[in-house]
Amino acid sequence: MDLFEAITKRHSYRGAFLETPVPREHLTRIVEAGLKAPSGKNCQTTTFVIVDEPALVRDIGAMNKNSKAMQTAGAFIACIVNDPHVPVVGDISFEIEDCSAAVENILLATTAMGYATVWIDGWLRGEDRAEKIGRLLKLPAGKKIRIILPIGVPAEQAAPPPKKPFSSRAWYNSYGG
Repeated sequence: MDLFEAITKRHSYRGAFLETPVPREHLTRIVEAGLKAPSGKNCQTTTFVIVDEPALVRDIGAMNKNSKAMQTAGAFIACIVNDPHVPVVGDISFEIEDCSAAVENILLATTAMGYATVWIDGWLRGEDRAEKIGRLLKLPAGKKIRIILPIGVPAEQAAPPPKKPFSSRAWYNSYGG
């Protein structure tokens, strides 16, 4: 699939996944796409834990009773950042931006390879969920899960939601051009 087709087809998939395993070679290739993302001052602070051990996948998935995607995922990719964030320029850190750029590459690679996923961030912030999953994944002190991505073969084919037209969100030379 070409890049622009992957961009067009990518969407947040919240449905159930088939019980088809995601091969490690595919997970590696998907995460390598994330590792190739740009990072502030090329510090490359974003790291990942790929979860494909079935019992661990089930334990993490069971934590979110409201998410079919999490409950039925074939694997998870956890995006890890420093906590607290490490400043790069003065007191400015780019870790959230770096993690986001890496995850966007992962989202596109996932789509291009025929899998689906959904970016889960807000759910992690409540009830110490990021910390609980971090303990399951044996994160060292000073590291935190910022985003988790359930990945699998979608059980349903869904179209991406419509996007607003270019003319209502982008202009040349002045806002609202």
